[in-house]
Amino acid sequence: MSRLDDTLRRIAPLDRALEATARAHLDNLTKPPGSLGRLEDLAARYCVVTGSADPRVGRKRIVTFAGDHGVAAEGVSAYPAEVTPQMVRNMLAGGAAVNVLARHVGADVQVVDIGVNDPLEGAEGLVAAKVRPGAGNIAQGPAMTEAEAVRAIEVGVELAEAAHDDGVTLIGTGEMGIANTTASAALAAALLPSAPEETTGRGTGLDDARLAHKIAVVRRALEVNAGRLGDPLSALAALGGLEIAGICGLILGGAACRMAVVVDGFISSAGALVACRMREPVAEHLFFSHASAEAGHALLLDGLGVEPILDLGMRLGEGTGAALAMSVIEGAVKVYNEMATFGSAGVSGQA
Repeated sequence: MSRLDDTLRRIAPLDRALEATARAHLDNLTKPPGSLGRLEDLAARYCVVTGSADPRVGRKRIVTFAGDHGVAAEGVSAYPAEVTPQMVRNMLAGGAAVNVLARHVGADVQVVDIGVNDPLEGAEGLVAAKVRPGAGNIAQGPAMTEAEAVRAIEVGVELAEAAHDDGVTLIGTGEMGIANTTASAALAAALLPSAPEETTGRGTGLDDARLAHKIAVVRRALEVNAGRLGDPLSALAALGGLEIAGICGLILGGAACRMAVVVDGFISSAGALVACRMREPVAEHLFFSHASAEAGHALLLDGLGVEPILDLGMRLGEGTGAALAMSVIEGAVKVYNEMATFGSAGVSGQA
């Protein structure tokens, strides 16, 4: 049995009886029932996901996967492909937005080279896990072979398992890869399914003319790879990216290890869609951090039947939304654990 098959086998539906126990505790805290709104939902869900009515938040980690995309050659991004390795070095130096927000919420950031088209020599602190130097141009053929997709997924699984061994209970997804909104738009269009016009957005800030070109490139990718979209894994190999596959694996591994997985934005949600299509109970383990301003994300969230925690108009990626949402989830768990009950505080309950 492959590592991927074993991971999928270990993901089971969660025990919903625990939710009733958690909500009974929340209703006994010194507040009107339900008055903390979705914070109470998050606390109850965290109990269910981690399998404990006495929940604890351990270490927090953002895993940011980096990979290049051959489709960048089609002019679908406002930035050149060399920005991917440049931003990897920036993240390793602690200068990216994800680093700032992770420090703010007490999370560490793990930067993973899963498919950067650069040797990244001397990049201290980098997790070197390159499956291949960049995905293929999806407008001309598949992004990668299915074997490469499986290997990239298994990289994510391995990192999730290592995080669990490190005491991580909240793990977040992140990514860096020029043109990865194009791959995500194509993958979403194939799996939802939906039209390229609905899943494709401005990415790094395209004007109307370049957006129309990007939509045409996504449509061409779907046409070129039409015979390779029969199941989620083959669709990922045909249209995705190595960092998207890594995110898929991190989600699968996190679910198998009973960690709370915090999904970042549009690209991460594309990886989550693949993971959920591979094993349906995965969705129960996921916390979707925010509603991305990128077109197509609302469709992905709707297709998965989930509601994001935040809506701040963000569209950066990297794991920035996941970092902020971790703080909200941790706050919800602290409310659950640290508020007094009516009995302990000597406060009268409802008449």
